[in-house]
Amino acid sequence: MFRSLKSELGLRPIDHHTEDRADGHLFITVLAYQCVQFLRLKLKAAGIPDSWATLRETLSIQRRVTTTFRQRDGRTLHVRKATAAEPELMAIYRALGVNSDPGGTRKLVA
Repeated sequence: MFRSLKSELGLRPIDHHTEDRADGHLFITVLAYQCVQFLRLKLKAAGIPDSWATLRETLSIQRRVTTTFRQRDGRTLHVRKATAAEPELMAIYRALGVNSDPGGTRKLVA
């Protein structure tokens, strides 16, 4: 069973030398699997029956990027923002009730 959990999540085997570390690894893996199953059930109820591999691929499309501008006064403006979500990703965000602009826009003047 543990092997199928790890393959669903795409995890590689990790050797631990202490029982505490092995227990921690097992706990995190089971917790991650529960999160994946919760998301898949919620998405399936919304008409999105994709596999976890397909969902991971769709979710990996969006990125956060930082653009840097030199201002006239010599200071530097850094703007950090997520790229626009593709339609498939927007459908997932809507089904989960998640904001399509994670992190919002951040501006830093240095």
